[in-house]
Amino acid sequence: MFEKSKGRYLTRGVDAEIPLYLQMFLWDAVDNMPQPKDYLQVFRLSEENGLQIVHHTSEQPQFEMTYIVEAEKPVTAKVYIIDDGEHCTMLLAEEY
Repeated sequence: MFEKSKGRYLTRGVDAEIPLYLQMFLWDAVDNMPQPKDYLQVFRLSEENGLQIVHHTSEQPQFEMTYIVEAEKPVTAKVYIIDDGEHCTMLLAEEY
């Protein structure tokens, strides 16, 4: 799952609402997590004391990690990254 050789795509919503540095951070979080990986990765983005909080989870196998990132304008959103076998897509939860 999530091999770098697969095409990686994002939706218009992600392009409009999630800054590029944060998009890259989310892809990197998936790349660096242990194997095996679930086809669905969930990121809950929030703000706390001016910092970007990134809570990353998946179900099978169960995985949970929280990152704290310095950001000029923290984002609040729920983002999915899905591997459908042929390519990987980053999308906002409301676009699912």
